[in-house]
Amino acid sequence: MLDKTGITSLGHLINGEIVDRAGTDGIEVRDPSTGEVFARLPRGGAKEVDRAVEAARAAYEGAWGAMTATERGRCLTRLGVLITENIDDLADLECRDTGKPMKQARNDIVATARYFEYYGSSADKLHGETIPYAKGTTVMALRVPHGVTGHIIPWNYPAQIYGRSVGGALAAGNACVVKPAEDACLTPLRISELALEAGIPAGALNIVCGLGIEAGAALAGHTGINHISFTGSPQTGTAVAKAAADNQIPVTLELGGKSPQVIFEDADLDEALPVIVNAIVQNAGQTCAAGSRVLIQKSIYDKVMAELAKRFSALETGAGCDDLDCGPIISAKQLDRVKSLVDAAIEAGANVVARAGMAGNAPEGGYFYPPLLLDGAAHESRLAQDEVFGPVLAAFPFEDEADAIRLANGTPYGLTASVWTRDGGRQMRCAHAIEAGQVFINNYGAGGGIELPFGGMKKSGYGREKAFEGMVSFTTIKTVVMKHG
Repeated sequence: MLDKTGITSLGHLINGEIVDRAGTDGIEVRDPSTGEVFARLPRGGAKEVDRAVEAARAAYEGAWGAMTATERGRCLTRLGVLITENIDDLADLECRDTGKPMKQARNDIVATARYFEYYGSSADKLHGETIPYAKGTTVMALRVPHGVTGHIIPWNYPAQIYGRSVGGALAAGNACVVKPAEDACLTPLRISELALEAGIPAGALNIVCGLGIEAGAALAGHTGINHISFTGSPQTGTAVAKAAADNQIPVTLELGGKSPQVIFEDADLDEALPVIVNAIVQNAGQTCAAGSRVLIQKSIYDKVMAELAKRFSALETGAGCDDLDCGPIISAKQLDRVKSLVDAAIEAGANVVARAGMAGNAPEGGYFYPPLLLDGAAHESRLAQDEVFGPVLAAFPFEDEADAIRLANGTPYGLTASVWTRDGGRQMRCAHAIEAGQVFINNYGAGGGIELPFGGMKKSGYGREKAFEGMVSFTTIKTVVMKHG
């Protein structure tokens, strides 16, 4: 629906209906490539969250809860098909909403469809077990859903993270209330409408738009929620966990990362370097699993840096719709944060080795920050320790394997890592020694792979999403002890 200014007015999706469309005082949605407002969101809060939780509870205890696992799975599979059939429109929405290049936006929608296909085919394969116990008894450990689950998802991958979180929860039989990020939430809203077409009953999947400090806080602390899934910053994750603790409910936290890319002197550089560049340039570096640190053995440091500099210098930055190497940062606020962290690092002694170029037709109002390659920073600096969340790669030399592992583990985070070496023994030693939820050897997925359990260690969070484990995490065990003689 368009208002008088031609701006799209969006609403919440509660109990199967779009309600409370935003007025001119709604939350502005800006295109990061131009800085222009193109939509408005309603500013939901505790009242809207109450309605959504009530609708979810009714669906869980009613039509959704009455479905068999096979029927639930078929609904999710149909949703995956509908997402694929609407891929062009959804990719356009994702591109405009986040600013990411069109090919990346399209890949995200393909992955989102795959999540629902994966969980659709997994729904009826969630089994409990029987346990040997006393004579004359049968003990069953039943795998049951939590009930109503809350999902607070970020702006960097709104479609994908929606798919991996909601898909697993619905497959397990939960009803969901989702609070998408105010900076980018168009694809979750649209996909939730498609979910109704796929046969998911009204109320089983609800979307409440609003600010994190209002709608997000209300959802995290709601007494009617039985489990919370949150993806975002460690600071907000702590607040979510504290709110959930007041209600004694479980939480899955996928937080930040400072992922190391470790290059040993025997690495296949032709294989490694394109992957390492993509791991920081993808989505303008706005990825929890971005490969933001490259650790290079001293014997090949100069050679690798020269090659990386060539690759960075050849990159081009511009509007998402132009489908270049790198799009804009999500917002003016985030752009300022990236600039301030880099400026402070340079002032403290870091060196600019190479910088990507800007497309000549890039809109003047866009939030652009061309990919940057730096070295010379201390490994105790903020550049090395803090999540920049921009296309900034910091390089550090290391002496030997022990030094590489020390540096790789030398941040508060532990989400992902990659190791590049032909030495089989070293591959296994590093895989075991590096503190990360995912360790890639001679490849890197930046959290990729629908089938791969994903989550962090240390300040990168706890719990796992994706894969079969991601569905299991939305359940709990109920033990039934039957005495029958």
